[in-house]
Amino acid sequence: MHLAAAFRETGAPDSFYKQVNVDGTRVVVEAALQAGARKFVYCSTQGVHGHVAEPPGDEDSPIAPEDYYQETKYLGEKVVHEYRERGLEYTILRPTAIYGPGDPERFFLIFKRVAKGRFFMFGSGETYYHPVYIDNLVDAFILVMAPGVGAGEAYIIGDEDYVSIRTLVERVAQALGVEVAIPTLPILPVVIAGHVCEKVCKPFGVNPPIFPRRVDWFRQVRAFRIDKAKRDLGYKPMVELDEGLRRTGEWYRREGYLS
Repeated sequence: MHLAAAFRETGAPDSFYKQVNVDGTRVVVEAALQAGARKFVYCSTQGVHGHVAEPPGDEDSPIAPEDYYQETKYLGEKVVHEYRERGLEYTILRPTAIYGPGDPERFFLIFKRVAKGRFFMFGSGETYYHPVYIDNLVDAFILVMAPGVGAGEAYIIGDEDYVSIRTLVERVAQALGVEVAIPTLPILPVVIAGHVCEKVCKPFGVNPPIFPRRVDWFRQVRAFRIDKAKRDLGYKPMVELDEGLRRTGEWYRREGYLS
């Protein structure tokens, strides 16, 4: 199971993403073949589809990566496909937005702002977002371990439902048992600021305080059907959003991330 990747290396050059996500994938899949692995499971990302113009999307939605991370993850998929002719059985999983206990970064930013009682929403907040709780994703990895299951195919792995960003923020507040104000602000100035900050900071190897991928969270639609995974793999997400958010919030508090 190959999950290693360059993800949010904002100060790194584009060549670093290629070295890790493309060349590194070739190293791992070659080693798997040489070691006689019965199956190779590659963790890609929903991001290979970019903005979903006609939601909900699925595995047949256009491949339209919108940043170098997403592009190199798709190039990694193409590397894996090359090994079909060499007899290696493989399956590709494209998780949606992963969250759950143990994550000190991605969803923590949402929880942190909600816990303070104010979450600034750039844009309408009606953009769709598709989470996947970590236990549900692990279930999918276990399902594809079986010989022949999902062989040579790619699967979107997400929770049963997608929600608007505003709804997600409100349900995080419910999970934490707090009230949250959601002031709405225009998004265009933030988009411009993200591009400027990234260009200014990149030559110095400094992580910018705001960058395009973070801003895109407010405006790019991520909403998918998971019918293919349910049909072919027997995938059934067991942990629903409210329960997943409750467990995640409890973990943040227990570990001292939230007071």
